[in-house]
Amino acid sequence: MADVGAPADRLERLAQAVSERGLGVLIVSAPANVRWLTGFTGSSGVAIVAADGAGSFLTDFRYDEQSAAELDGSWQREIVSGELLGPGIAGRFPDLGERSVGYDDRHASVHAAQALAAAIPDGASLEPAGGLLEDLRAVKDAGEVAAIRAAAELADAALAAVLARGLVGRTEADVALDLEFTMRRAGAEAISFEPIVAAGAHGALPHASPRAVAIPRDVLVTIDWGAQLDGYCSDCTRTVATGDVTGEPRAIYDIVLESQLAGLAAVRPGPTGREVDAVARAVIDGAGYAERFGHGLGHGVGLEVHEGPRLSKLGEQELVAGMVVTVEPGIYLPGIAGVRIEDLVLVTAAGHDVLNTLPKDLAVVD
Repeated sequence: MADVGAPADRLERLAQAVSERGLGVLIVSAPANVRWLTGFTGSSGVAIVAADGAGSFLTDFRYDEQSAAELDGSWQREIVSGELLGPGIAGRFPDLGERSVGYDDRHASVHAAQALAAAIPDGASLEPAGGLLEDLRAVKDAGEVAAIRAAAELADAALAAVLARGLVGRTEADVALDLEFTMRRAGAEAISFEPIVAAGAHGALPHASPRAVAIPRDVLVTIDWGAQLDGYCSDCTRTVATGDVTGEPRAIYDIVLESQLAGLAAVRPGPTGREVDAVARAVIDGAGYAERFGHGLGHGVGLEVHEGPRLSKLGEQELVAGMVVTVEPGIYLPGIAGVRIEDLVLVTAAGHDVLNTLPKDLAVVD
């Protein structure tokens, strides 16, 4: 599919948010934010969005042709020298009056913030404004949803192909590498993150790194992976068995699956991330494993694999149609096993749409 690009109305929507915040301009510098807003896919770009709707884009010589091809006519494009958040941006501000300059404080380093403060007009103040653009990014449009859905479909097919080649006797690292190569050969431009492949007791580490250790029979194997397509990420986890898995490891699989299905059922417009998290968490807590589910239920996914909203005890943002979130409860038993089951979910006006298609009944893979 073609690159998603950046619809022209994003500049208008952000300018309105800038005005409502009482800012004169907003400086957008985080690469994912710049890409969402302008369509620019390079690594060096800064957008200046004025409250009146004017948009300026700064980059360096390396991206002259690329930025000309990727930005539409709503942006005044300029090639500059020097640090973009410093000498490069000096003298390129509209009339601010008494209003402040907002910037991406969630992403800018202390050095960048100091350089920017020195570059803004005399008398102007610099105001942290992180989250202003991210709130807009949290609700995906049809093109973004299509890209995420395609990335999820590609990733699902890749895991199915890898599992068909077997697990027993292969190292965790080999399976992870096979999964990455399979996604790339299928058209993924990148992986969303380094795949997790964790067998047996190693699965008790939620973010385990694949080892050069052979996967044995009769254990659980947790696989967490994602593909990036047209800039947008997918994220999914499945836990499978390599034979006869009994006792507590088998029991916690059923508990996590029940929790995951309850969390999915709670995803719809209206509840906060904290409320959805509580529904899934109640299942695990009720089974006596509250202390073994230590992370949030999920997070938003888009141009970044971790973005808003949060589905956790701290998630106060209400879900609205167009958000794409993960639902990924887990139970982790040190020295024994770990289970996590995760789907990527679109919030719709009628409820939700699960974007992953792989089955969740405990599969046995030789």
